[in-house]
Amino acid sequence: MTGFGKSEATIGQKKFTVEIRSLNSKQFDLTLRLPSLYREKELDLRAWLSENILRGKADVLIYYESLEAEKRMAINASLLESYYHDLKNFGEKVGLTGADYLNALMKIPDVMKPESQEFDESEWNAVYQLVKDAYAKFDTYRSAEGSKLKTEFEKRIEIILEKRSALEEPMKLRSEKIREKIKNNLNELVPIDKIDPNRFEQELIYYLERLDVSEEQQRLLTNCEHFQEELRLDGQGKKLGFISQEIGREINTIGSKANDAEMQRLVVHMKDELEKIKEQINNVL
Repeated sequence: MTGFGKSEATIGQKKFTVEIRSLNSKQFDLTLRLPSLYREKELDLRAWLSENILRGKADVLIYYESLEAEKRMAINASLLESYYHDLKNFGEKVGLTGADYLNALMKIPDVMKPESQEFDESEWNAVYQLVKDAYAKFDTYRSAEGSKLKTEFEKRIEIILEKRSALEEPMKLRSEKIREKIKNNLNELVPIDKIDPNRFEQELIYYLERLDVSEEQQRLLTNCEHFQEELRLDGQGKKLGFISQEIGREINTIGSKANDAEMQRLVVHMKDELEKIKEQINNVL
C-alpha cells in the first residue's frame, strides 16, 4: 500500500499542486489538507478518496501559489468611518483639533484586509481533475509495488513446496531408524527370539502412525496451491493472510511430529519463508 502521486497545473492565476502518498496500515486513515476556499467540497472529496485508496495511512495535500504580482487589499469603508468619528470626537474632548487621523486609522486591524475570494465551480472542477491525475500516478506506483510483492510471494511459496517434497527422503530414513532403535531397546530387555514378530510389527505401526505427517503434507500442498491460485486472481490481502495462517498451522504440526533432525531443519526453512510472506501480507490490499 505504499504509494506516491503528484500533479501540477496552472489554473487561472494560480499554480496548483496535488500530492497523494500512503504508508502501510491495516485500516484506512486519511489526512486531507486543502485550501479553505474549497471546504464545502471536502466531504465529497473524502468519499471519493476512501472509495479508491481503500486502505493505508494516506496523506492528500492540495495547495496553490498565486501568480499575481501582489494581493489586492480592500478598505473596510464602514469600519474606517466609524473609527474616524470615534477618534474625532475623542480629539475634540481632549482639545485636539485638525489632527490627521488617517495614518492611525490605517493601522487598525481589519481596516485593510485582503480582498476575499469567492468559490469558483469551474476552478474546482479543474482542481478535482488534478486530484484524479495525481491518483492515477499514485495507483500506478502501488500497482508496480504489488507486482514486486506478487513475484516475491510466488518465490517464497515455491521454496516451501520444495522443502515439503524434500521431507519424503528423511521420513523414510526415520522409519528405519525408529524400527532399529525399538528393536535394539527391546533386545536389551528380552532376547530377540522371544519377541512375537506380529506383536512387534503392530506396536511399531502404532508408534509410526503417531508420527505420520502424510495428512499434514497433503493439506500443506493444498493450501500452498490455494495461495498460488489467489495470487493469479489478484487475491486480497486478508484472504492471503487467512491462507498463510493455515499454511503455518500445517508446518507447525509437521515440526511437532518430526522427531528427526533433518526434518526439523526443513521445517525451520519453511517457517522462515512463511514469516517473510507474513511480513508483507499487510502491504496487499
